[in-house]
Amino acid sequence: MNITIQNLKERRSIRKFKPDPIPQDLIDQIIEAGLYAPTGKNQQDSIIIAVTQKKLRDQIAQRNCEIGGWDPSFDPFYGAPVILIVLANRSCNNYIYDGSLTMGNLLNAAHALGLGSCWIHRTRQEFETQEFKDLLTSLGIKGDYEGIGHCALGYIDGENPLPPKRKDGRVYYIR
Repeated sequence: MNITIQNLKERRSIRKFKPDPIPQDLIDQIIEAGLYAPTGKNQQDSIIIAVTQKKLRDQIAQRNCEIGGWDPSFDPFYGAPVILIVLANRSCNNYIYDGSLTMGNLLNAAHALGLGSCWIHRTRQEFETQEFKDLLTSLGIKGDYEGIGHCALGYIDGENPLPPKRKDGRVYYIR
């Protein structure tokens, strides 16, 4: 089987990570894959914020818990030491799709490099708050961006889960 197809079929959302740091070169390769995601009219307007600083990572996790209505002791990033945040520019007609493709590339690249990942939501709500708008300003990011997702990233603590059986009746041919 083609290695790309195999990686796509074997990638799973991981919900238990080791605390071990990820080498910068692996993070950079994953980010680069995200930047090569297809975009409408090749506008390339999605951005990625790589968070490896534990203090900020924990602050984001705390806000995510508040939005999700969870106990503050819950870690919505499942112990992942790295969070890649994808934001998409609302001025682009296809921004949600473009940002989603960026997320998909990040998730698949992580698996191809032997890392686990999980798409974590509530990014939109986070970046609607002044706290996170201020974070964008502190990074020099200008524009009207919407949070698409967090890519929790780390080494898998355990085994990569087996895929569930695919549902029947999802493909139709017109010949």
